[in-house]
Amino acid sequence: MKRKLAAGAVLSATALLTGVIQVSATAQAGPVPAPQAQAAQQRATLIALANGQSVQLAKALTLGGQEQLVAKDAVVDADGARHLRYERTLGGLPVLGGDLIVHQRADGSVASVDKAVEGQLSLPSLTPALSADKATAQAAGAVAATVGVAADKDEQPLKEVGQAGAAKLVVWAASGSPRLAYQTVVEGVRADGTPSRQTLVTDAASGEVLATHEDIQTASGTGKGVFVGSVPLTTTLSGSTYQLKDATRGGQYTTDLKHKTSGTGTLYTDADNAWGDGTVSNGQSAAVDAQYGVAATWDYYKNTFGRNGIKNNGVGAYSRVHYGNNYVNAFWDDSCFCMTYGDGASNTHPLTALDVAGHEMSHGVTAATAGLNYSGESGGLNEATSDIFGTMVEWYANLPSDVPDYLIGEKININGNGTPLRYMDKPSKDGGSADYWSSTVGNKDVHYSSGVANHFFYLLSEGSGAKTINGVSYNSPTSNGSTLTGIGRTKAAAIWYRALTVYMTSTTNYKAARTATLKAATDLYGASSTEYNAVAAAWSGVNVS
Repeated sequence: MKRKLAAGAVLSATALLTGVIQVSATAQAGPVPAPQAQAAQQRATLIALANGQSVQLAKALTLGGQEQLVAKDAVVDADGARHLRYERTLGGLPVLGGDLIVHQRADGSVASVDKAVEGQLSLPSLTPALSADKATAQAAGAVAATVGVAADKDEQPLKEVGQAGAAKLVVWAASGSPRLAYQTVVEGVRADGTPSRQTLVTDAASGEVLATHEDIQTASGTGKGVFVGSVPLTTTLSGSTYQLKDATRGGQYTTDLKHKTSGTGTLYTDADNAWGDGTVSNGQSAAVDAQYGVAATWDYYKNTFGRNGIKNNGVGAYSRVHYGNNYVNAFWDDSCFCMTYGDGASNTHPLTALDVAGHEMSHGVTAATAGLNYSGESGGLNEATSDIFGTMVEWYANLPSDVPDYLIGEKININGNGTPLRYMDKPSKDGGSADYWSSTVGNKDVHYSSGVANHFFYLLSEGSGAKTINGVSYNSPTSNGSTLTGIGRTKAAAIWYRALTVYMTSTTNYKAARTATLKAATDLYGASSTEYNAVAAAWSGVNVS
């Protein structure tokens, strides 16, 4: 996936580092050093400078005459090296699966390139055989055909199909030969009340469905919250009333949907600035969980990686609690940039646990960086990224009421028998997840194919074998029978974050993830380091080599 340019391919643009915020995987913990608006402006400047290099880079990469690059993200290391993430266009049309990352030295020379798809892109014609209206109707029909059908035991079937947006002409390059295609968003509702927003890519000549992706990503699962216990909250005083709104973290806030399934909800307010009492019957208690969860996620990414919000633009997400009736789920929706939580069975088991919040909002981080396709092996990596960082948010918060562990969703009791949703030390304990890679792992539901990366992360962090951590017993095996020693979760997470934000693309699979994390380990700790060797050994331990 990496193509190196000829020696001496140096761009004439001025160095991007001057006057621009530096992002490092070893950023020190502490308060935000500059106002959020300043940080957002610095990032905007960096993106603008990256766009200023797009023409020269397209030529240096020998892209086709109709291809152009549009900057999506940029990371600058402490030594001045920079990593510019671009989307490609062909004849002005977005190329799905055409993203690439240009790695530059501090002097502006190109060190290497990671591409989601190799080679020049070209099509015999950019004129579709099908009209946009026809494509919209066919996409809606394809979704309607799935009403009442669930792809696996964990997926709620579609109950009804709603509005279909206008079809948008694109180029599909994520699999097979590039094709002219349409991208259409079709809304609906699943049987458990979860809103559905499916993005379909269909062939612009035949109407064949090339890919489909569910954009609503779910987990199958001073204030006092139901789960977080007694915690500090940053609120806003408006007149004589306090609002559950945090101006220090991008203006993030929490609303009450009052069991509705649409709208932004009503902002929580309070007279004495004491929120919730820890009981489910007090509606503010779930709101405390939600507001603390988004703050803890913000703080983890900020104080660990220097990331300024989910999109790294200083803007905070908002949370909606008390969604629907008896809704046993929670979800992140990138279109509203918001987290939503149901109240569970009988409206008495809210899904506002901390690792659920960190998991779901990390989907937003993935969308803003690597954009891992939500299917096949890349989909498993997408889900695992959320499990990894949801777990890390839990360890970062280190709450006495939610003792950190390597279990996913252990507090929400989604199975009704006290067992967690997923296990990182031996993923197959959930009855469906893969412990190790195989050629068929990409055929599993993404929540199960994620097991390979979850297991990798546990082995890298803690090593193999039986041990007890924070009162929880683990026993992690390896596919090759090797005995592994972990490097600690902090280093493991730093390597994964570096790989996600600098090297992974939308089509990254497990083999490419191994390469990406080895590059990340080299960047952070050196090519001959203990950490690099541990990454290689952990991947071998899950049969990725």
